[in-house]
Amino acid sequence: QVQVVESGGGLVQAGGSLRLSCAASGGFSRINTMGWYHQAPGKQRELVAMITSGGTTNYADSVNGRFTISRDNAENTVYLQMNSLKPEDIGVYYCAADVVIRGYPYRYWGQGTQVTVSS
Repeated sequence: QVQVVESGGGLVQAGGSLRLSCAASGGFSRINTMGWYHQAPGKQRELVAMITSGGTTNYADSVNGRFTISRDNAENTVYLQMNSLKPEDIGVYYCAADVVIRGYPYRYWGQGTQVTVSS
């Protein structure tokens, strides 16, 4: 059974930093893309950043230059370094792992981690 577990959320003052972590484990042969998504209160979930197994990254315009996604393929872990946090960054951050099981692709989600930014 594939598990995706996030950690690292919390409360921080505006301008501060947080580092989120996400580890995937279970019966997959490999992980392709891993990504972070943000769901603000009352809004839809949106892509924040993604990273391929080869290290290619993509960011939402709203976080470009403030957030950095990185990955440890050996540990099946992805990180999101969040700097210069703003009140609009408040919400639940979800990790997604695109894995391959018996030759087929599947997406698994974590349970989410709350980020709160005080102004």
